[in-house]
Amino acid sequence: MERTLVLVKPDGVKRGLVGEVISRFERLGFTIKAMKLMCIDEDLASRHYAEHIGKSFYSDLVEYICSGGVVAMVVEGESAVEIVRKVMGVTNGREAAPGTIRGDYAVNINENIVHGSDSLESAEREVALFFPEL
Repeated sequence: MERTLVLVKPDGVKRGLVGEVISRFERLGFTIKAMKLMCIDEDLASRHYAEHIGKSFYSDLVEYICSGGVVAMVVEGESAVEIVRKVMGVTNGREAAPGTIRGDYAVNINENIVHGSDSLESAEREVALFFPEL
Protein backbone atom coordinates (compact mmCIF):
# COMPACT_ATOMS: atom_id res chain seq x y z
CA MET A 1 0.00 0.00 0.00
CA GLU A 2 1.18 3.47 -0.87
CA ARG A 3 0.41 6.76 0.83
CA THR A 4 0.32 10.12 -0.85
CA LEU A 5 -0.46 13.66 0.19
CA VAL A 6 -3.44 15.43 -1.35
CA LEU A 7 -4.18 19.09 -0.69
CA VAL A 8 -7.46 20.71 -1.61
CA LYS A 9 -6.10 24.18 -2.26
CA PRO A 10 -7.72 27.48 -1.23
CA ASP A 11 -9.76 27.74 -4.45
CA GLY A 12 -11.18 24.23 -3.95
CA VAL A 13 -12.07 24.95 -0.33
CA LYS A 14 -13.66 28.33 -1.16
CA ARG A 15 -15.71 26.77 -3.97
CA GLY A 16 -17.00 23.94 -1.78
CA LEU A 17 -15.27 21.14 -3.69
CA VAL A 18 -13.72 19.29 -0.74
CA GLY A 19 -16.41 16.60 -0.69
CA GLU A 20 -16.16 16.12 -4.45
CA VAL A 21 -12.40 15.60 -4.24
CA ILE A 22 -12.68 13.15 -1.35
CA SER A 23 -15.50 11.19 -3.00
CA ARG A 24 -13.53 10.72 -6.21
CA PHE A 25 -10.75 8.99 -4.30
CA GLU A 26 -13.07 7.00 -2.05
CA ARG A 27 -15.09 5.72 -5.04
CA LEU A 28 -11.83 4.30 -6.42
CA GLY A 29 -11.29 2.33 -3.21
CA PHE A 30 -8.71 4.60 -1.59
CA THR A 31 -8.75 5.21 2.16
CA ILE A 32 -8.38 8.63 3.75
CA LYS A 33 -5.89 7.84 6.53
CA ALA A 34 -5.67 11.38 7.94
CA MET A 35 -7.27 14.71 7.16
CA LYS A 36 -7.32 18.24 8.52
CA LEU A 37 -8.48 21.72 7.60
CA MET A 38 -5.63 24.16 8.10
CA CYS A 39 -4.00 27.39 7.07
CA ILE A 40 -0.49 26.95 5.71
CA ASP A 41 2.04 29.49 6.95
CA GLU A 42 5.03 30.71 4.94
CA ASP A 43 7.44 28.39 6.75
CA LEU A 44 5.49 25.24 5.87
CA ALA A 45 4.84 26.53 2.35
CA SER A 46 8.55 27.14 1.78
CA ARG A 47 9.42 23.63 2.97
CA HIS A 48 6.62 22.12 0.88
CA TYR A 49 7.71 23.97 -2.29
CA ALA A 50 11.47 23.78 -1.58
CA GLU A 51 12.26 22.29 -5.01
CA HIS A 52 10.85 25.43 -6.64
CA ILE A 53 12.93 27.98 -4.70
CA GLY A 54 14.59 30.33 -7.18
CA LYS A 55 12.05 29.70 -9.96
CA SER A 56 10.05 32.63 -11.32
CA PHE A 57 6.72 31.25 -10.03
CA TYR A 58 7.90 30.34 -6.51
CA SER A 59 6.60 33.43 -4.70
CA ASP A 60 3.20 33.10 -6.42
CA LEU A 61 2.97 29.45 -5.26
CA VAL A 62 3.73 30.37 -1.66
CA GLU A 63 1.43 33.40 -1.65
CA TYR A 64 -1.45 31.40 -3.10
CA ILE A 65 -1.20 28.33 -0.85
CA CYS A 66 -1.12 30.68 2.18
CA SER A 67 -4.13 32.72 0.98
CA GLY A 68 -6.88 30.61 2.55
CA GLY A 69 -7.89 27.35 4.12
CA VAL A 70 -6.51 24.08 2.78
CA VAL A 71 -7.68 20.52 3.41
CA ALA A 72 -4.66 18.25 3.75
CA MET A 73 -5.15 14.51 3.59
CA VAL A 74 -3.22 11.29 3.35
CA VAL A 75 -4.71 9.00 0.72
CA GLU A 76 -3.75 5.33 0.92
CA GLY A 77 -4.12 2.46 -1.51
CA GLU A 78 -2.48 0.45 -4.26
CA SER A 79 -0.49 2.66 -6.66
CA ALA A 80 -1.84 5.71 -4.81
CA VAL A 81 0.72 8.19 -6.15
CA GLU A 82 0.19 7.28 -9.80
CA ILE A 83 -3.59 6.94 -9.68
CA VAL A 84 -4.16 10.08 -7.61
CA ARG A 85 -2.12 12.05 -10.15
CA LYS A 86 -4.22 10.64 -13.02
CA VAL A 87 -7.49 11.46 -11.25
CA MET A 88 -6.27 15.02 -10.60
CA GLY A 89 -5.27 15.66 -14.23
CA VAL A 90 -2.38 17.73 -15.53
CA THR A 91 -1.37 20.87 -13.64
CA ASN A 92 -2.83 23.31 -16.15
CA GLY A 93 -6.59 22.95 -15.84
CA ARG A 94 -7.08 24.24 -19.38
CA GLU A 95 -5.13 21.25 -20.67
CA ALA A 96 -6.52 18.67 -18.24
CA ALA A 97 -8.81 16.00 -19.64
CA PRO A 98 -12.54 16.19 -18.90
CA GLY A 99 -13.39 13.78 -16.11
CA THR A 100 -10.29 14.69 -14.09
CA ILE A 101 -10.61 16.99 -11.08
CA ARG A 102 -8.68 19.77 -12.78
CA GLY A 103 -10.34 19.21 -16.13
CA ASP A 104 -13.75 19.55 -14.53
CA TYR A 105 -13.09 22.35 -12.04
CA ALA A 106 -9.77 24.19 -12.46
CA VAL A 107 -9.91 27.83 -13.51
CA ASN A 108 -6.26 28.22 -14.57
CA ILE A 109 -2.77 26.88 -13.84
CA ASN A 110 -2.63 28.66 -10.47
CA GLU A 111 -6.15 27.93 -9.25
CA ASN A 112 -6.14 24.24 -10.04
CA ILE A 113 -8.06 22.87 -7.02
CA VAL A 114 -5.65 20.17 -5.81
CA HIS A 115 -2.07 19.17 -5.16
CA GLY A 116 -0.85 15.59 -5.11
CA SER A 117 2.62 14.21 -4.51
CA ASP A 118 4.42 13.51 -7.79
CA SER A 119 6.54 10.53 -6.68
CA LEU A 120 6.90 8.05 -3.84
CA GLU A 121 9.84 10.10 -2.51
CA SER A 122 7.82 13.33 -2.60
CA ALA A 123 4.87 11.58 -0.97
CA GLU A 124 7.02 10.41 1.94
CA ARG A 125 8.49 13.88 2.43
CA GLU A 126 5.16 15.70 2.07
CA VAL A 127 3.18 13.36 4.33
CA ALA A 128 5.86 13.86 7.01
CA LEU A 129 5.61 17.67 6.61
CA PHE A 130 1.85 17.81 7.03
CA PHE A 131 1.29 14.77 9.27
CA PRO A 132 4.47 14.23 11.35
CA GLU A 133 2.49 12.02 13.73
CA LEU A 134 2.03 9.30 11.08
